[in-house]
Amino acid sequence: MANYLLAYRGGGMPASEEEGQKVMAAWMNWFGTLGEAVVDGGNPCGASKSVASNGAVSDGAPSMVTGYSVLKADSLDAATQMAKGCPILMTGGSVDVYETFDASAGM
Repeated sequence: MANYLLAYRGGGMPASEEEGQKVMAAWMNWFGTLGEAVVDGGNPCGASKSVASNGAVSDGAPSMVTGYSVLKADSLDAATQMAKGCPILMTGGSVDVYETFDASAGM
């Protein structure tokens, strides 16, 4: 089993406290259906900067990541299937799924 980074992009912000509670309930329900596959529920992302190879810094990273989670799954396809239930998709957002690996394992 490997870990997979789910990088969220886009999605909408709740217009009211009541709507925010519904959104949070949807996320908690989704995480509940995933059970032990959830390694890190993650967090939303805020302001960002980007550092270029020459050291130049610019406001706003080009990836436009708005949040993340980490799941464990048997394969990239399995993790991608899990991502299809993500609540951000209901508000026009998208999910990028990346396999991660332990870089220190080979050292």
